[in-house]
Amino acid sequence: MDLVGACRAFVSVSEYGGFTDGAAAAGMSQSVASRRIAALEERFGAQLFERTSRRPVLTPFGRDMLASAVQLVHAADVLLAEAEAVKHQPWRLAVPATCSAVALARLVAEARGHGVRLDLRPAGPSRRKELLHAHQVRAALLAVPAQEASWSVPLGLAGARDGGARDGGARRIHVETLRLGRASKGPARRIWIQPEDDVPHIRDPLTRLRDAAGLRPGQVLAAPDPVAAAAEVLCSDDLLLCSRAQADELALVWLPIGELTPRRGYALTVAADGDPLPMADRLSEAIARCLSAEDPGGDGEREET
Repeated sequence: MDLVGACRAFVSVSEYGGFTDGAAAAGMSQSVASRRIAALEERFGAQLFERTSRRPVLTPFGRDMLASAVQLVHAADVLLAEAEAVKHQPWRLAVPATCSAVALARLVAEARGHGVRLDLRPAGPSRRKELLHAHQVRAALLAVPAQEASWSVPLGLAGARDGGARDGGARRIHVETLRLGRASKGPARRIWIQPEDDVPHIRDPLTRLRDAAGLRPGQVLAAPDPVAAAAEVLCSDDLLLCSRAQADELALVWLPIGELTPRRGYALTVAADGDPLPMADRLSEAIARCLSAEDPGGDGEREET
């Protein structure tokens, strides 16, 4: 028996003084209201209404039970309202700080088209993890190695001038060309790593390549924030480790690295024991566009001509 529905019929018929008006106010037909009240009386083992008059009159038992029935119906209404409010609460999602404002706005707009309201919190890799563990966000795009990722973003080096060379038909930049020779003039060109890429699976291979190519330790540096890294590159011959989309935004010349292909990897992780699949399924393509992630069916790189 639907106890809440039966109590709702009981309370409404009592309030409106008739089965027709009471049933309509409760959003049910008269026959349904009558059946529910009869089932409630059978469950209680006592009548709630006198059956001797044309209009329903509460029995002494019915008068005693009415207050409790009102409380139950009110509690059910509060519970339903809270459930509806929770369903429409925005998803607080921690996203990479390297995503542009335009990309984030488009993600929010696309999510609404899929029935998901997002409240985005841009942050670096470690901060995104902290926000998730502290339950300050419901989900986060965490930085993971590319082989563990749902989305990956190929990285290359970008600078104010084209310093690449042909490599098998494609234009690439080789880290070894940054090595200073005895006759080299001017300061050494540096590679700047943004906080988003200052993670072991990206930083460590690049550091090993630096050493293998004979670069100085100070030629691969981690910047405190994306703005500082970009500023160093815009006012010098230095290079920025970044995605092609970020290079385009900064009007820099982007080239893949000849010796390795670093990739940002992202996995959607939800707080506690939540299930990421519903949101991931609906927003996978939108998240990929926001991250400028490669096409899963493609090779992730476009050749320069």
